[in-house]
Amino acid sequence: MTSDAVFEVSDSEQPGVLVLNARGEIDVATSPELHGLLGEVIGEAPQLVIVDLTEVTFIDSTGLGVLVGAVRDVRAGGGDVRLVVTQPQIIKLLELTGLDEVFSVVSNTRDAVSS
Repeated sequence: MTSDAVFEVSDSEQPGVLVLNARGEIDVATSPELHGLLGEVIGEAPQLVIVDLTEVTFIDSTGLGVLVGAVRDVRAGGGDVRLVVTQPQIIKLLELTGLDEVFSVVSNTRDAVSS
């Protein structure tokens, strides 16, 4: 079984806001790609990084670790990371791990920009 994930970065209409769209499964096989892309995004010193996980079907502890590292790095630079999540199983995972207290979790990118 292979893990498929697609990651794309786009600019928001707001300056200083970058959106990373993820699709598929984020696991041990795809987390290095996500880590590398987030590193590039963080290198641009955005004020806000929005990670859109609405099309993510699965995320494991490796993927969660990448996101936690990203929030630490972005906050160290004075910015923030917000997650857009609509999949019930991902919301539940964030709640079970307590990461819903670490990240701002919203249901769409518009709310992520304005919250």
